[in-house]
Amino acid sequence: TWIRDWFQKADKNKDGRMNFKEVQRLLKMMNAADKSESGTLEGEEFVLFYKALTQREEVLSLFQDFSEDGKKLTLLELVDFLQQEQLEDEGTEELAMELIDKYEPSETARARHVLSADGFLMYLCSPEGSIFNPRHRALWQDMSQPLCHYFISSSHNTYLIEDQIRGQSSIEGYIRALKRGCRCLEVDCWDGPNGEPMVYHGHTFTSKIPFREVVSTLDKYAFKTSDYPVILSLENHCSMEQQEVLAQQLKTILGEQLLTTTTDGRVPTQLPSPEVWTVQLCWALLVHMVAPCWGSPACFIPGRKAAHGGIAATPSTSPAAQGSTAPVLAECCGMVLPSPSTGTQCSSALQKDKESLAQALSDCVVYCKNVSFRGFQEARSHSRPSEISSLSEAKARKLIRDAGNEFVRHNTWQLTRIYPSGMRTDSSNYNPQEMWNVGCQIVALNFQTAGTEMDLCDGLFSQNGCCGYVLKPPFMRDKKTLFNPSDPSSREGPAEQPPSRLVQKDGEVIDPLVRVEIHGVPADQARQETKYIENNGFNPRWDETLQFQLHVPELALVRFVVEDYDKTSRNDFVGQFTLAFANIKPGEWLLPGGGGAQGSPATVSVAQLGAGEAAVSQSLAVPNAGYRHIHLLSKDGTSIPPSSLFVHIRITEPPGPEQD
Repeated sequence: TWIRDWFQKADKNKDGRMNFKEVQRLLKMMNAADKSESGTLEGEEFVLFYKALTQREEVLSLFQDFSEDGKKLTLLELVDFLQQEQLEDEGTEELAMELIDKYEPSETARARHVLSADGFLMYLCSPEGSIFNPRHRALWQDMSQPLCHYFISSSHNTYLIEDQIRGQSSIEGYIRALKRGCRCLEVDCWDGPNGEPMVYHGHTFTSKIPFREVVSTLDKYAFKTSDYPVILSLENHCSMEQQEVLAQQLKTILGEQLLTTTTDGRVPTQLPSPEVWTVQLCWALLVHMVAPCWGSPACFIPGRKAAHGGIAATPSTSPAAQGSTAPVLAECCGMVLPSPSTGTQCSSALQKDKESLAQALSDCVVYCKNVSFRGFQEARSHSRPSEISSLSEAKARKLIRDAGNEFVRHNTWQLTRIYPSGMRTDSSNYNPQEMWNVGCQIVALNFQTAGTEMDLCDGLFSQNGCCGYVLKPPFMRDKKTLFNPSDPSSREGPAEQPPSRLVQKDGEVIDPLVRVEIHGVPADQARQETKYIENNGFNPRWDETLQFQLHVPELALVRFVVEDYDKTSRNDFVGQFTLAFANIKPGEWLLPGGGGAQGSPATVSVAQLGAGEAAVSQSLAVPNAGYRHIHLLSKDGTSIPPSSLFVHIRITEPPGPEQD
């Protein structure tokens, strides 16, 4: 009632709403701002004003649950919190001391080894209190496996920063993608004036940039974010004369970065690991050369300080593999062909280009020779591990539907590249998750288009030092695997894989409605959302529980979305955060052999902070929980501080047969 009284006092015109001046009047009446009446906010006044606006009741309540006097956490009380709620079981006293020294703002409190409410909040909002396991931010995976054992961050038509028909071509596309951790970039090369090859989307109205500028940009930015190999998909539409220029510019600008021989000097029988180039060559840039519509050999480029360089190429799919020429030509030309005759003319022109490949450009090709995909049996009989095939999204979906396990097995020993449909002239994206579910390594997306698809991409590759390579789960690296994403029970693998378990989250966000999405194998795909909080975009709070089941947590991505609810139209996007399920902190997975059977479903519960939490917690089989912050990102993946969700996570293994 006191809040209503203050509101009515400040609502001078009695219209039931408060404008800016009335809010100022209210703050002055409450003595919440300018206590000295100087007309300005002094330092101490501003601190009090800020605290009044940002007071977190749910955090204060949690703090008081563990504080005997409600004012501070002693060292032992903080240890209790870390052990009971954050599931820290090793070196907790040392960790507690570190947190106090790092986040307690009061020198006096630090000297007494206690943590104030302000320090407690600072800790919860810090990287140590983030939902993302900080250990997984750094390079933490085995990088000595063959390239085909990794998911590789990949961009489609990287030079475009808008649509596929009239959009602008710019080196900014390469700079942005590389800074985002992308390791596979695309370049479409065409004859240009004065003997200078140009990069643009052929047979469209996109602008053009010199090939020389693209290569110079790669030389400068390729290894700013990651030291691991970059794959450059080079689609060659040039005449013999300008192909010579392509080769000359690659060799001149990149120098010893251009890999012109295998790492051991022998004919390649399998793909090297990403680590081979970083250890032996310092860095490696891989260039993927593609003949128009049909595959061609590939070439590699290692890094700037490398002793040798290299280029790897991936192909576009042949008409035979696609079943018709139209989809392939549409991909190459970036438009829908209006008639069969037009398609025939374009096909003839492309065939003519295919017949001419300059030896100098061919000599740049070492690994990843492009081959047309003609079926899994054909690949097993005639293909080599060092070769690569490109498939359209439609072709890939058909293979996933008709031969999921064969597709997974194929990707255990050979690279597969997936590219968007030529119908996506607006630079929209397909769902990459279904391609990752069968182990496809190079899943090319339009990086310039924000949305769920790029959120998933950023979520997957935000781990492992943002190096652009993520090691596939063990059961997707075994050539004899039985795994099929449409049948999660087929998952098999060594004991290092995590079992199914229960995740529970409690959250406080910035806007009225929160949606939690699970992206993974078909059986795991799910989404649920909270109720919306009316007229509170500053500090809303929910008391809800959202539950999900995970059958294959190793492939699951979890996406948190905040939206502004709208009764009459589509909700407005506010912020999101996506991460791999395995990167959720705490990341201490329970190994198989306990209560649940391997492959049994995990239950994911999302419970907002509040009264519902206790009842839910009591029902969990194995405690594995923690209070974490989810720091929200904008549509383009940039941070929007201090916007965050405060959640409580609980992960458990499902009950065994004796508990059912």
